[in-house]
Amino acid sequence: MDSPTPANARIRIIGAGPGGLTCARILQQHGIPVTVFDRDKGAGSRNQGGSLDLHEEDGQLALREAGLLDEFFALARFDGQEMRQMDPAGRILAHHLPDEGETASPEIDRGQLRDLLLRSLAPGTVQWGHGLASVSGPSDGPRTLSFSDGTSVEADLVIGADGAPSRVRPAVSPATPQYTGVTFLEARFDDMENAHPELSHLVGRGGAHIADGKRGLFAQRNSGGHMRVYIMQSVPVDWITAHGLRPEDTEGLRAHLLSAYADWAPQLLRLITDNDGAYVDRPLFALPVPHTWQHSPSVALLGDAAHLMPPLGVGVNLAMLDACELALALVRSSTIDDAVHSYEETMLPRSAKIARMLEGGAENLLSVAEAGEDMPGSHGRS
Repeated sequence: MDSPTPANARIRIIGAGPGGLTCARILQQHGIPVTVFDRDKGAGSRNQGGSLDLHEEDGQLALREAGLLDEFFALARFDGQEMRQMDPAGRILAHHLPDEGETASPEIDRGQLRDLLLRSLAPGTVQWGHGLASVSGPSDGPRTLSFSDGTSVEADLVIGADGAPSRVRPAVSPATPQYTGVTFLEARFDDMENAHPELSHLVGRGGAHIADGKRGLFAQRNSGGHMRVYIMQSVPVDWITAHGLRPEDTEGLRAHLLSAYADWAPQLLRLITDNDGAYVDRPLFALPVPHTWQHSPSVALLGDAAHLMPPLGVGVNLAMLDACELALALVRSSTIDDAVHSYEETMLPRSAKIARMLEGGAENLLSVAEAGEDMPGSHGRS
């Protein structure tokens, strides 16, 4: 099959996260039709997770190309760039306070970013309630997308922006994410200023990281008076059931964690025990390094679908940069095949280089940093 021109192609994006929506927005700005399919029943059907820091050189660059940078700045929390590094005794080892007017990596809640991107799209762009079951058809297209509700559509280009458990990835790669050996247990805190004033003072306006080489905590302020704490441990992926516990057994998990962190300062233990509601188990997975595949003129991957890495503040930024570059390649190329080639020539070497730098980085989240060393960035899901 001859590769169609982008303007006449049936472009289908799988996944209405920041990457997929950024790609759709830029394509629509240039008059290229696109449809996004997402498994969620609607835009507000589930909580989108924690806070994200968008960097000037990638996430913000993509928003500028999408014509949304000013709207992002109106929503962003610039004081969220504050970062504290502490030891298990509660002593501050390093403290970054953003300068007035600093725009290097302001924070925004994932849900706010998604809503910003959704508002920018033409009505009906996102087709909700379409969980992808499989991608079939020849490499040169057209591809058939089969959804879990029994429906299907054809596509000249399938863009996999569907994250770690991507259903698009198997169309070009047999690789599957592997457990890194590190798990986050997420704890949520509400109404920080009134219900948790001491913890609000402890963490500050941005984030705080504490580690002792075996265990760690990362506390991250969100908008609306909320905070998330990620309890980081090097444990087997089935550690909860191995200890005779269940994910919904909040009191049992709390007692286990208090024992595991018993030698930490009492004020830090409140980041484990004073949460509002249940814990959420979030084991960390990563794709092989480097992750490459044989070129297909009808499938492109971006973000975690292409290069899932440890959560060190780069995930959503790389996804949005990927999305921007893929969209612009489609705008500037005469065929879909040329565009995917052009995009992969830049994306694959970049992602391989960064993935090598971050390989084993999940374990580094538990390492003891000296004062002045780089501190972890956003740990929001990406």
